[in-house]
Amino acid sequence: MKRINALLASIVLLVFVGAGAFAAAEPEADDDTISVGMVTDVGGVNDNSFNQSAWEGLQRAESELGIEVSYLESGQGSDYGPNMDTMYDTGKDLIWGVGFLMADAILEAATANPDTNYAIIDFAYADTPDNLVGVVFAAQEPSFLVGYIAGKMTETGTVGFVGGIAGAVIDGFDYGFHAGVQYANPEVTVLRQYADSFTDAAIGKSIATQMYLEGADIIFAAAGLVGDGVIEAAREQDLWAIGVDRDQNYLAPDHVMTSAMKRVDSAIFQISATLQDGVFPGGETFLFNLANEGVGVAPTSDIHVPADLLAEVDDLSQMIIDGEISVPFDEASFGEMGYE
Repeated sequence: MKRINALLASIVLLVFVGAGAFAAAEPEADDDTISVGMVTDVGGVNDNSFNQSAWEGLQRAESELGIEVSYLESGQGSDYGPNMDTMYDTGKDLIWGVGFLMADAILEAATANPDTNYAIIDFAYADTPDNLVGVVFAAQEPSFLVGYIAGKMTETGTVGFVGGIAGAVIDGFDYGFHAGVQYANPEVTVLRQYADSFTDAAIGKSIATQMYLEGADIIFAAAGLVGDGVIEAAREQDLWAIGVDRDQNYLAPDHVMTSAMKRVDSAIFQISATLQDGVFPGGETFLFNLANEGVGVAPTSDIHVPADLLAEVDDLSQMIIDGEISVPFDEASFGEMGYE
């Protein structure tokens, strides 16, 4: 299986709101309740991050559309395949895999079970089967915006980035954030360290504490549960953290400055809703970005970020949408765009 390293530059952008945007023939009447299952990544359904957001999207589908929903948690990578099999055995109409680490397991399941629909968050395949949908996010875009905020609000001239497991998805957060900081103030130093984990909050706290001791006063973590440790360190050091995926201000209201949101909940809801009209868009990959409100800066940002700075962020957001600013999403594009 070939990963598309430049997927954000090459995916066909499909902007849609709800299931109605997919054109298809009218389905035959069917009174059976639609059933959708979700397999979490190792962070679990209460990770305060993208797994939790995914489950919130399914819960919305349940409450608004009457879809029957359920989930299975993966404690380790070896659980992915068995969890997929269990979901298949229960007769789900659609099975979600949440996270790029499940790419192989989802592809294997979709290939083995062509009459069942599958979808994956955070991965695009070079050749997507007709019963599988890929969903990716322009994570570099909100990361650029929170990086700009960090670059403008740092009082020490040093900020930090903590990544989970290195790869194409976290690259977007990493290089987008670095670019935003440099765009705001090229003199600001950005410390960077990866935890090689999405689940170990203790490692996140340790890394962040060291960064704060080295002079960072704002740290952005894109690392699942590892980020909870970063936020805890910010609370203990009375400094700042930047949340990810969801609006994480509630985790430490006085210490989470802003969050780079990735609307996994919206993507899960919208794709799942297509089943109601019998128009599941198998074989496609969908990109969620600033233009279709699939990513953004958390609404609670106005608690700690000055109004005039948020106005600048709004302007930058529109410039990104209009193509006036190109945001890097990996090391190669970072260098090509003149960042160092």
